[in-house]
Amino acid sequence: RAMAAGGRGWFRGLALGVSLLKCLLIPAYYSTDFEVHRNWLAITHNLPLSQWYHEATSEWTLDYPPFFAWFEYALSHLAKYFDPKMLVIENLNYTSHAAIFFQRLSVIFTDILFIYAVHECCRCVNGKRAAKDILEKPTFILAVLLLWNFGLLIVDHIHFQYNGFLFGLMLLSVARLCQRRYLEGALLFAVLLHFKHIYLYVAPAYGIYLLRSYCFTANHADGSLKWRSFSFLHLTLLGLIVCLVSALSLGPFIVLGQLPQVMSRLFPFKRGLCHAYWAPNFWALYNAVDKALTVLGLKCNFLDHTQIPKASMTGGLVQEFQHTVLPSVTPLATLICTFISILPSVFCLWFKPQGPRGFLQCLVLCALSSFMFGWHVHEKAILLAILPL
Repeated sequence: RAMAAGGRGWFRGLALGVSLLKCLLIPAYYSTDFEVHRNWLAITHNLPLSQWYHEATSEWTLDYPPFFAWFEYALSHLAKYFDPKMLVIENLNYTSHAAIFFQRLSVIFTDILFIYAVHECCRCVNGKRAAKDILEKPTFILAVLLLWNFGLLIVDHIHFQYNGFLFGLMLLSVARLCQRRYLEGALLFAVLLHFKHIYLYVAPAYGIYLLRSYCFTANHADGSLKWRSFSFLHLTLLGLIVCLVSALSLGPFIVLGQLPQVMSRLFPFKRGLCHAYWAPNFWALYNAVDKALTVLGLKCNFLDHTQIPKASMTGGLVQEFQHTVLPSVTPLATLICTFISILPSVFCLWFKPQGPRGFLQCLVLCALSSFMFGWHVHEKAILLAILPL
């Protein structure tokens, strides 16, 4: 309502301003992810579906879910009009002004979904008191924090990725749940999971909230659950949405007998506990303690220096390492730690529901828990908690 009452002008100004800033960043520095996405454009454009998750000419193999691969396929048919050479698989590390312009422009254009999602989220915010100054309006503050999020600008428009587009799907699903349009929210989140599977981290918040608020249709006066209000129809509808989206995404690869190959690309556990650039999480502290104990052990002659790896957890490489003194951490151990850490927030969402606010709190805590204890966490994964927060 606040948006409709006169906020359209300033919102459009914010959106236009940040879009123009993104245009100024077109010639800026870009990371290796620029080549990653160029390679994915080439793979999906030139090869049949059956080879998408087998192609390995480049070290940057396709490791996103099928919906994102189809997204790259669609972009590739526009890219050929800018620079056909960027679609040659063998042109590793290829760049040109036209290729840079197209890839940068594709991120800016797809951010339209993010802008729309922010608009919908702002519609869900109601200030407790009327604000005379626009700088005090909750909708204005929220729009600035989301549209002009500096982390997102760095990751997408300098580093180079498509997180704005993906976060647009997530924020739009959050907005739909806040608007009690549960099936739309569930559909959007199911689609999002098949664009980028990192959002599995917050799936417990979605699952519990939908079960508690949609599948159970009534509460007692004290807020406790009325078990007899369970709707099998609502559960069936949610199940159908998940199954249909999964069938569209993974069905062709199941028919081709390639589901194990796809899963091996999506969950590459051999990449090691930590990414090349460490996320500042629990495992960074764990690695630091192991390194300190190693140095201390060598000085006190408790350890044999010939048995110590030269780059024990500090080489900046994406590969598996063994800890020297402390027990080495397995993917299962990180999964157990993550699961235990999200239990309190999921418990509160079920037993002490606070509506959309409680859902958002649980979503943020699930994201933070996975960031702190997950396997091979990227430092930029903190955005998964920052934006909904």
